[in-house]
Amino acid sequence: MHLDVARNMFSVAAIKKWLDVLAFYKINTFHWHLTDDQGWRIEIKKYPLLQKISAFRKETLIGHKRANPHVFDGKRYGGFYSQEEVKDIVKYAADRQITTVPEIEMPGHARAVLAGYPNLGCTGVRYETATFWGVFDDVFCAGNEETFNFLEGVLDEVIMLFPSKYIHIGGDECPKTKWHDCPKCQKRIKEEKLKDEHGLQSYFISRMEKYLNGKGKKIIGWDEILEGGLAPDATVMSWTGLSGGIAAAKLKHDVIMTPEKFVYLDYYQSLNKSEQTAAGGYLPLRKLYDYEPMPAELNLTEQSYIKGIQANVWSEYMSDVQKAEYMIFPRIIALAEIGWSKKEYKNYPDFLTRLNGSLKFLKGINYSTSFYEIVGQPVPNGFVLETDMPNTEIRYTLNGNEPTRNSKKYTSNIKLEKSATIKSKLFKGRYPVGKLYEQQIIKNLASDKIISLKNLGNGNYSVDKQVLVNGILGSPLYNNGEWLGLSGTDFEAVVDLGTDKTIHEIGINVLNYQWQKMHPPKELIMEVSADNISFKEVFRQTKFSVEGINTALHKINPVKARYVRIKAANAGIIPDGFYGAGTKAWLMVDEIIVN
Repeated sequence: MHLDVARNMFSVAAIKKWLDVLAFYKINTFHWHLTDDQGWRIEIKKYPLLQKISAFRKETLIGHKRANPHVFDGKRYGGFYSQEEVKDIVKYAADRQITTVPEIEMPGHARAVLAGYPNLGCTGVRYETATFWGVFDDVFCAGNEETFNFLEGVLDEVIMLFPSKYIHIGGDECPKTKWHDCPKCQKRIKEEKLKDEHGLQSYFISRMEKYLNGKGKKIIGWDEILEGGLAPDATVMSWTGLSGGIAAAKLKHDVIMTPEKFVYLDYYQSLNKSEQTAAGGYLPLRKLYDYEPMPAELNLTEQSYIKGIQANVWSEYMSDVQKAEYMIFPRIIALAEIGWSKKEYKNYPDFLTRLNGSLKFLKGINYSTSFYEIVGQPVPNGFVLETDMPNTEIRYTLNGNEPTRNSKKYTSNIKLEKSATIKSKLFKGRYPVGKLYEQQIIKNLASDKIISLKNLGNGNYSVDKQVLVNGILGSPLYNNGEWLGLSGTDFEAVVDLGTDKTIHEIGINVLNYQWQKMHPPKELIMEVSADNISFKEVFRQTKFSVEGINTALHKINPVKARYVRIKAANAGIIPDGFYGAGTKAWLMVDEIIVN
């Protein structure tokens, strides 16, 4: 299990309590994320300003980072673990057969360090420890020898505290903007005969690896360390998806699988509206349990390089122990089972039975029971409701009222002829249990019709194309399976309405989350056709000003047509000044509406 303490710290006592549970479930590695833009959390005696300045931020963001404008609490926040506290935790973990792997971030996520030691940045201006979440252009200067002297000094003390053979050096989300404009970095690129700034990142990681190898240590890095060429003996932690881990294994490098879609514990674990604020995305217990960490794309020899699996606890939205425990448990227990069990032995209902029997071990821990809540799923011409809670029945309504014991009992697929809001609740005998489930279903001419796509979705957003006409609008939880995403490519879909229909309205939703590399299209074009050959444009949109979901639902002059085509031009390469600058933008679309 990974634990981020840079954004929000947790007490030594809380960490020890969690280590007890990890040990019980045979989770044998504790990845301790100690540094980031928002704070430096480990005492380094050689550099006292890390404790005095870098360990503190002047205030902290309130609410979600996607909110506009940002709101702050105005309260100074910070602290660090003394070297004695670090030794105490490392020993406590080791006594329970858990290895503690420290992470010292480089070359990116360095704002906190630069606040104390601005000479290590490319500009040397005054920096501040970050007060909100995200990725920042201010990184360690790779052309400055002082940077490497500083990091080597830090690592010398880290090595003395952590017996682990591994040191995690980050390597993720390092914007190259400042390197591109920095004379020292450009000089380094020229002198070392590097191809570009990506080559400079590889130089940086390889140089730190060589230093740590000389101290008897091996490095781990997030999968961005593949950029510009992989350091000779690095272990890759594959978080952005499966591809980084697969590529590293094919290069005969050790890999730890930690893809965000399946094992990020800062994601929502329920779609219930009352769920506490989380980072984004959707990861219910069953989705984590069903993840198979061994990529099928690898042959047996390549599979031998997959060394393990990890769940990540990023703490941006976990400001206290209670919230962190709610997000961690019991999902981390599912991780233990998929890590230790053969694929053919996995059985989710059996897992739940055993989980119920062992939850008493979590006494004193604020674990979530959201895995018992009602889950809904659209099927052709209907909707299915399910729950994993035994000895209960589901009651539901379609008229907007909250279900009671006397509401209709769910026994089979709910048939829907028109738009409706399904509300359902669990009952044990005469008494309701759990939270209300609510889902709006939009029925229209496009619902469940045949749809064809010019380009399929990519990566985590390669969903079934019928999602676009299943009646469920995409929500802010961008990876809940309702959004189709295209990386750098355009969207083009044709819906066959079956027969000629009189059309007066066409729509689709697009997602504008630039903090997640998700940009609205450059333009959106809606067309109709009688023969699927000759199309007539009926609407064009070029501005999408909403931060979040942009609903492009437009009235048109009534027209008879059988086919509706929607085209959206991808924003392309993300420009400077935005998160992910220089990489491909995601184009996210969902739910085509035709009336």
